Amino acid sequence: MKVVVQRVARAEVRVAGREPARIDKGLLLLVGLATGDTDEQLLWMAKKIAGLRLFPDAEGRMNKDLGDIGGDCLAVSQFTLLGDARKGRRPSFTGAMDPEGASMAFDRFVAMLEEATGRLVPTGVFGAHMDVDLVNDGPVTLILEAANLPA
Repeated sequence: MKVVVQRVARAEVRVAGREPARIDKGLLLLVGLATGDTDEQLLWMAKKIAGLRLFPDAEGRMNKDLGDIGGDCLAVSQFTLLGDARKGRRPSFTGAMDPEGASMAFDRFVAMLEEATGRLVPTGVFGAHMDVDLVNDGPVTLILEAANLPA
């Protein structure tokens, strides 16, 4: 599992001209699910994201998490994060979870994230071509991986 976490002033997803999801201040999550990802990894990632101190305190230090600022998450499934471009010019996506499994895992991850944050988590439309618009705040961007969980 790989997640690109971006601190945003706002973010939205559009599909075929309509806007199914939008947030103001918070985190945009681009979520890549790999073959073999477990619920343990999904839960670890949800809790990690909910507790990340990526927002500034009164002194400008990143000491506040989503709950501290009343921020939201917007989660977008993105299998291309699992692309392997080490060989050739066309990435291989064999490491990505199959679409049916990924759809179910993504839904479980979002439910875990909602539980961890205590807030609803809007999402993009799984499997659709999406336009993602964001204002990266900082910019602050992290790449988290749950392939090898810490002990």
